[in-house]
Amino acid sequence: METSNVEVVEVLNDLIEINNDRIKGYETALKELKNEDADLRPLFVSMIDESRNAKMELGEEMEVLKGDITSGTTASGPIYRAWMGVKAAFTGHNRHAILESCEFGEDAAQKAYASALENEHLPGYLRDMISEQKVMLKASHNEIKAFRDQEIHA
Repeated sequence: METSNVEVVEVLNDLIEINNDRIKGYETALKELKNEDADLRPLFVSMIDESRNAKMELGEEMEVLKGDITSGTTASGPIYRAWMGVKAAFTGHNRHAILESCEFGEDAAQKAYASALENEHLPGYLRDMISEQKVMLKASHNEIKAFRDQEIHA
């Protein structure tokens, strides 16, 4: 595999890992929800589905490039999940803390996608796909932030 392909495979694997983080993070958030927070359940399930779809798209490109698809999470993934668990434990699993933790994860996803788009070896068609995914994830970030902001003003 030529050097530029190796770099592209690394970029795609980084994005697969951040989507794995999102899936695990939202699965954790679902477990932390109380009955009165049931309105967040469809939102979190939707975000899990988003990341699964993004992973599938990225994985298809990895197959074309003959790269090995990662099944892991990013180095920050375990930290993100641990932070979420610790934060929730100290705050009694309250809605605001869960939303704040989810927003933290969404910020990490935005940074990962922005970093991927900076790679000079990324072909135009992949840049377009990654840009579209970043926009989709930004909308999710904004939705989480809006829910979190409602909690501040509630």
